[in-house]
Amino acid sequence: MGVGVKRAYKYRFYPSPEQAELLARTFGCARKVYNLALEARTRAWVVDRRRTTYAQSSAWLTEWKRAEELAFLNEVSSVPLQQTLRHLQAGFAAFWDKRTGYPRFKSKRKSRASAEFTRSAFRWRDGQLTLAKMNTPLDIVWSRPLPKGAAPSTVTVSRDAAGRWFVSLLVEDPTVKPLALVAAEVAVDAGITSLLTLSTGKKITNPCFERAERRKLAKAQRNLSRKERDSANRAKARLRVARIHARIADRRRDHLHKLTTRLVRENQTVVIEDLSVCNMLRNHRLARVISDAAWSDLRRMLKYKADWYGRKVIPVDRWLPSSKTCSVCGRINTTLTLGVRTWTCPGCGAEHDRDVNAARNILAAGLAER
Repeated sequence: MGVGVKRAYKYRFYPSPEQAELLARTFGCARKVYNLALEARTRAWVVDRRRTTYAQSSAWLTEWKRAEELAFLNEVSSVPLQQTLRHLQAGFAAFWDKRTGYPRFKSKRKSRASAEFTRSAFRWRDGQLTLAKMNTPLDIVWSRPLPKGAAPSTVTVSRDAAGRWFVSLLVEDPTVKPLALVAAEVAVDAGITSLLTLSTGKKITNPCFERAERRKLAKAQRNLSRKERDSANRAKARLRVARIHARIADRRRDHLHKLTTRLVRENQTVVIEDLSVCNMLRNHRLARVISDAAWSDLRRMLKYKADWYGRKVIPVDRWLPSSKTCSVCGRINTTLTLGVRTWTCPGCGAEHDRDVNAARNILAAGLAER
């Protein structure tokens, strides 16, 4: 385990005008093919009660390319178009397994602008990457080196709302290996004031990146709302708003990566609550701060890093009364309300910090399940 782990390395790059135009056209064609295939597969099910496969949608793509009104599909590489059909197939497979909802159509304004290229659609030579239909390599900023001797198997090009271009290279990373065994085990209680409270008693402060930029963001959004629709000034104002959002997201992601890496390196077992963040976001009073805390991203990072480094992440039942249960005697304090941060157990008289007590109960439940 650990040898030959597939890992994505993401870099910024600066395309030439010709490259930017070709990539933008590729994004549009991939989105168009995805929507056409989704519409055709939905019609086949509604009308004929017939499930279709990737092979059938691939045959449809060949027919669409021959149609005069869709001739522009031939102007871009066929590989990203085939890949978007594979992504749609994966979406249907997840829907049939009841792991997610029905696939939705992609919007030009809201969906992620990206295209995926496999080995037949790019050339990797002497550390330079050239995509299909291009004559010159991409101008990539190599902010960190790839593993020695690594060659990408898949390349994903994307553009975010702030107008930044990124390329993600999927490579075999032999440097990812299981860490030495340690005796430490920890549980984390996710919160708002404290991002995490550890069963050791340590609290990790929530940086609240969105709150720190809230005034600047509100000013930029007010400025955007005053601009005339479809004007050049509105496009500039929209870009300013997108750049603030991108700064918030980048800082949050960087903080979570550092935090989860430290937790995984220092502990053999990490116990977490199996929270339903989607349902918690329905509480409109807390939705903003819960989104800023990014609990789902935290759990996802913990999970894949634990798999990489030979650690274990144990989720416990979300209905566990961890805050109300005394971690000393096990008595449940049914009168405890959300606003009470410290309390005394009526059974044994133990003094509890609400979050630390919850983390200790989560650890006990996780170790019992293991």
